[in-house]
Amino acid sequence: MDKLLIHKISYSNLCAQFSEQIIIAVLPIIAVLSIHASASETAFIQMINTLPFLLLSIPMGILADRVSRKKLMIIMEIVRAAAIFILFYLTFLGNLTINKIALFGFFIAIGTVIYSVASPALVASFVIKDQLINANRSIEIAKSVAFTAGPAFGGILAGIYSGGLAFILAFLLSIISAFFLICLPKEPVQKKSERNIIQELCDGFIFLLKNKYLRPITITAFVFNLSFNLLLSIFAYYTINNLSFTSFEVGILLSLIGLGMFLGSVLYKFISTRINFGCQLTLGPISAFVASILMLLTTIYPVKELVFISFFCFGFGPIIWTISTVSLRQLVTPNNMIAKISSVIMTVTFGARPLGAALGIYISANFGVTNCIFAVFIGFFIQLAIILFSKPANLKKLSDAEK
Repeated sequence: MDKLLIHKISYSNLCAQFSEQIIIAVLPIIAVLSIHASASETAFIQMINTLPFLLLSIPMGILADRVSRKKLMIIMEIVRAAAIFILFYLTFLGNLTINKIALFGFFIAIGTVIYSVASPALVASFVIKDQLINANRSIEIAKSVAFTAGPAFGGILAGIYSGGLAFILAFLLSIISAFFLICLPKEPVQKKSERNIIQELCDGFIFLLKNKYLRPITITAFVFNLSFNLLLSIFAYYTINNLSFTSFEVGILLSLIGLGMFLGSVLYKFISTRINFGCQLTLGPISAFVASILMLLTTIYPVKELVFISFFCFGFGPIIWTISTVSLRQLVTPNNMIAKISSVIMTVTFGARPLGAALGIYISANFGVTNCIFAVFIGFFIQLAIILFSKPANLKKLSDAEK
């Protein structure tokens, strides 16, 4: 029974993530190709579409602790499907605008936030502890497939009927995701939480600021997300207008992030036996910095291959960083504070997403899209400098952090 449950949850996750990745790829492409959006306008879309991660991550996490996660996820998946269908209808009418893309993208992102915060708890409520690792592995594999294939499909379909087919596929995937959730049995009754959420977040924030390992890691992650979302906010405009990318090539470009993540996670065990833990931590920021150099070179040498290698690096190194930092966080944080610290770190890192997009709006509107690429380079240089001169980078092995 547990295996069947794991499959249903994994399939639902695959469809939901696949739908999301198609939309993430197709919205900026359509904005540039069909509406002739400027770099600042694509950055505006990115900013609005990432706002729910900043504004709603904690409130939705609190809500998911107090209501049926299954019902909440089903409702929001249907809401997301409805928003996608409206975008398709507006495309069919030829009535799509920048503001409408941003508005309905916002509602789609709300569904993504709900799924992200409720899914782990839903899995834990259905699956016995001995099978949690297998369940999480299945879900992560599904996520990797979606991150790799979703953008490619989005890029291919973005050029057909002004993206109409991409919206139809994303809509159907969201409906199928909701169907798999509906097929799950009744969720076990949850105990009412007595936690003081504000106090817990404050405690977590104070602990994070005082910890010599978590503080530089969180600051590095903030600067990374700020810089990366600055890049994402203008990449469609930059690659299509400055480097003559097709919509298909933009989709392939995004899928290379997923491919890099997949290979990085597969090779992590091999890498971890060859280099010490501090080097593992710095590998992500180094990889991202190298990727930013390659992007900067495209402003002088407009070679597409540089961009493809760059986006692969943005996936490969940072997934090693993610695996390493999660392990370190679990080790140095008391068990009763892990959830608090995770909430604070999620808010800080997710909060960087709309801020990075807002920077994209300002810089592209006032200084041009090329200077956005230079700002991205500066950002990734800063995040690398922060982690290189920090305590975590000096760790020979993970257990040293306990001393």
